[in-house]
Amino acid sequence: MSNVTGSAKRLLVGRALSSEQLGETLLPKRIALPVFASDALSSNAYATQEILLVLSLGGVVLYDFAPWVALMVIVIYTVVVASYRQNVHAYPSGGGDYEVVTTNLGARAGVFVASALLVDYVLTVAVSISAAVANLASAYSVIGEHKTQWAVAVIVVITLMNLRGVRESGLAFAIPTYGFVLGIFGMVGYAIYRIAQGDVLRAESADWVITPEGSFAGAALVFLIARAFSSGTTALTGIEAIANGVPAFRKPKSKNAATTLLMLGAIAMTMFAAITWLALYTQVRVTEFDRDLIGLPEGQAQKTVIAQIADAVFGDFTIGFLYVSFATALILALAANTAFNGFPVLGSVLARDGYLPRQLHTRGDRLAFSNGIVVLAGLAVVLVIAYRAEVTALIQLYILGVFVSFTLSQLGMIKHWNRLLRANPPAGERRAALRSRAINAVGFVMTGSVLIIVLVTKFTKGAWIVCVAMPLIYLLMRAIHNHYAQVRVELAAGDNERVTLPARVHAVVLVSKVHKPTLRALAFARATRPSTLEAVTVDVDEADTARLVADWDRRAIPVPLKVLDSPYREVTRPILDHVRGLRRSSPRDLVIVYVPEYVVGHWWEQILHNQSALRLKSRLLFQPGVMVCAVPWQLASSEGLVDRPEPIAAGAVRRGEPDAVTQDAVVSAEFVDPDGGVRGTAGPSS
Repeated sequence: MSNVTGSAKRLLVGRALSSEQLGETLLPKRIALPVFASDALSSNAYATQEILLVLSLGGVVLYDFAPWVALMVIVIYTVVVASYRQNVHAYPSGGGDYEVVTTNLGARAGVFVASALLVDYVLTVAVSISAAVANLASAYSVIGEHKTQWAVAVIVVITLMNLRGVRESGLAFAIPTYGFVLGIFGMVGYAIYRIAQGDVLRAESADWVITPEGSFAGAALVFLIARAFSSGTTALTGIEAIANGVPAFRKPKSKNAATTLLMLGAIAMTMFAAITWLALYTQVRVTEFDRDLIGLPEGQAQKTVIAQIADAVFGDFTIGFLYVSFATALILALAANTAFNGFPVLGSVLARDGYLPRQLHTRGDRLAFSNGIVVLAGLAVVLVIAYRAEVTALIQLYILGVFVSFTLSQLGMIKHWNRLLRANPPAGERRAALRSRAINAVGFVMTGSVLIIVLVTKFTKGAWIVCVAMPLIYLLMRAIHNHYAQVRVELAAGDNERVTLPARVHAVVLVSKVHKPTLRALAFARATRPSTLEAVTVDVDEADTARLVADWDRRAIPVPLKVLDSPYREVTRPILDHVRGLRRSSPRDLVIVYVPEYVVGHWWEQILHNQSALRLKSRLLFQPGVMVCAVPWQLASSEGLVDRPEPIAAGAVRRGEPDAVTQDAVVSAEFVDPDGGVRGTAGPSS
């Protein structure tokens, strides 16, 4: 079984990489852009649509506000990109917003920002994949009938790609990402050409009528525009991923990351402006509910804004429409890769600092943070299933966490520059710090304002769930940190700490019948020269016990055999009571329980044995002053595993042990006759 699973893992994930190969996984800018910016680029596929969906509540007349809303989004995008370029240079270690806030605002604020980022990473995967499936459904309606299943399947595929390592996933994502950029700019260029030729570009929904939900004026209109703006700011998701992923860049890391961030901002905002212009020019009509769109054929679902624009621009050139549709769906699916790179790295940093389980700090065989990747995928699948892959429903939970981290990060950077300026740096450094502080101050004011708008306009639409989730995750991480701190205190050895030797050592060997494993356990126990040594068996069958005692006496084994009564045919309780009795009679003494074990080579051999002794060993581990010693006996079936090549052990890369191995043999510990009735097995050894 181990050979089969190991081969399957190598096929899906690839061969293991040693620590020395970590440098080979670092990314050049041309690969880093699709790896870390695919989310920010792909959000152009639905950012314009979300603006129009909100404005449609007041009817098509409110579409006139769309250009101004888009302009506000571009302004805030530009400010955030400029602000994060300062973050990248000041904190290149990969902690991103978490490190900035922790260093400058304190650990509690840092953990809260981390909780916001973790939530947003999960939502990034759920929203991106759901949007990808929705775009595919615009081309093939059959997909829309099973979009939840499709979304889950895509998440699984992307998870496997990321488990192969960041560089290989980057290579896999580069072509689709650049293909999407080429498709959008190609569509815009073709549209300009057709307009110049005098052609009329009209979306299929141009003549449809939107039924407004009411009239909006005064404060209600302002609120609706603010809500449209907050929905449009989904275009900003993913910017922070580059700041978190600086360690994955080639040297000079900070410079390359800042350059990539600038490229992202220029490309993304140009695309966003062009898509919004084309949507309004082709007179796209889109509403949240099909019933509000008069003219939509019965039984037909609305197409996405991108799909309608592509259809209007390319007309009879079907290949162009299909290319844009598939490229959009693919980039949306791969946009989840931003979260698959950001979540595991952030999880590793938090685990290093003791706020998440240590397992998240461990690199896997392929030098990726495999545990974090799997956790992210599992949480995203739960969200997709819970919301049935509905983008409009999921989008209401989106962006809030991002702007929490944006705002606190900018405040942290302001404190960073203030501290630097108080140190009286040279004139050149002082001018640079003043300029950077001004940029971050503007970023703080603008992102803080957007955060308030998002919170107010989206709270009742589902954002309240995020407002509850973030504090709960924060409290959970604080509890984990407190646990680790308490354990460190309990385990800490003082300068004058001395190990107190036990007064005596009592050795107990568990016996079922006199066979080779029992004899080896007895020999090993005697070799340790304990103060007292006894063999113990449990009387669950009088006839079997009588034969065991007779055989013991016949062999004249120089170890006394004690028979424990068990009127209810239990094995665990009589042994536990006996061990506790030894401890009560001599609290300063040490009790060692020796358990003979079988080492088997096949998974099905393990199934054939009872697991009662596994429970016994687990219970014994909780007894103070009691140690459990397993004495293995290798059966013939285990011989084939002796020379088997082993995979790198979990955590070996982090510990600097690239050649470390794991023992995957299935071990079954028994203290019964293998040819007779099985009373208990100790299960896999640890």
